[in-house]
Amino acid sequence: GVATGIVMEFQFGTNWAEYSKFVGDIFGAPLAAEAIFAFFIESTFLALYLFGRERVSAGVHWFSILMVAIGATVSAFWILMANSWQQTPAGYVVKNGRAELTDFQEAVFNASMWFRFFHTLNACFICAGLLMAGISAWLVLRNRDKEAAGKTLRLGLVVGALASIVMLFITGHQHARQVARTQPEKLATFEGLIHTRKQAPLLIFGIPSEDPPRVDYAVQLPGMLSFLIFDNFDASVEGIENLRQEGHPMPPMMPVFISFHLMVGLGLLFILLNIYGLWLLIRGRLEKSPRYLRLLPWAIPLPLAACQLGWLVAEIGRQPWVVYRLLKTADAYSTNVGGAEILFSTIVFSSIYVALGVLYLFLLFKMVKQGTKPAGA
Repeated sequence: GVATGIVMEFQFGTNWAEYSKFVGDIFGAPLAAEAIFAFFIESTFLALYLFGRERVSAGVHWFSILMVAIGATVSAFWILMANSWQQTPAGYVVKNGRAELTDFQEAVFNASMWFRFFHTLNACFICAGLLMAGISAWLVLRNRDKEAAGKTLRLGLVVGALASIVMLFITGHQHARQVARTQPEKLATFEGLIHTRKQAPLLIFGIPSEDPPRVDYAVQLPGMLSFLIFDNFDASVEGIENLRQEGHPMPPMMPVFISFHLMVGLGLLFILLNIYGLWLLIRGRLEKSPRYLRLLPWAIPLPLAACQLGWLVAEIGRQPWVVYRLLKTADAYSTNVGGAEILFSTIVFSSIYVALGVLYLFLLFKMVKQGTKPAGA
């Protein structure tokens, strides 16, 4: 997060000069707040957690990692506020080609802020639950620290199950309702709704095509989209063709539609996987089910994939706008930065991130093999 975040802040000024010029008055405050209130909390207490083991009391050691979690959550709040403002801008006025802040509270708590924040935070709990459950299952299978691993396995499954259910029925559902109200182009695209209609169906499966937009082999639930969005089976939901005729530019259908349905499919898989684990736990068979335990470590990357798919829906679904209905992506980049420079910097940073990723996995696997006991114990 630190490595990518710092580079991204520099990228605003180098690669997206017109964008930075337009949003600078809005984005300055939340980015500064994120650095002051979150970054320093995370870095300070993370150092205490890593280097304070056996040097401070157990209570202080626990408190330090709690503060890291709180700092990360505060960091997420300010970053997601900035992103949400791009999706649903508020509290501003456009003067001399720039968005100038007029109401800080309105800009922070814009129409999509809380929906996006809780949706993202909930996704983090799913990631954490399956990470904990997957590592614990690996330790149980190898008869390593079974008492501690059994506790963390149960905790991971409980957190993962609760977060997965909340994702489907609360945060994900409410976020989709918000998108329908504020970004109908995005909703129509990821739902594959071609024409505006009452009793709009909920698409369960289909194969999308771009030109003209259509969905082949569609499997639908009649009226369910209208009901889920507006609590009324007869409510009208806007479709792609009608929005286009009204002059609204539409995002590309294929990546948004496919990413959304893969994300939802993975979300349903997380519910089944965690609920089945809880069922085994209640029956006293969890640690005696090797097939299920062997499955859990393979599930660790799946929530991360679901998060990335969700961001593809959010960001590609906003196109062609970088700030929704205010600034197009095509008008936001730096005109004095050439393609060769972009390619070179992309290759360099990607190489660094791959190296850091490999190092991270190496250290993670090493720590997992070590078990729950600290080195030298």
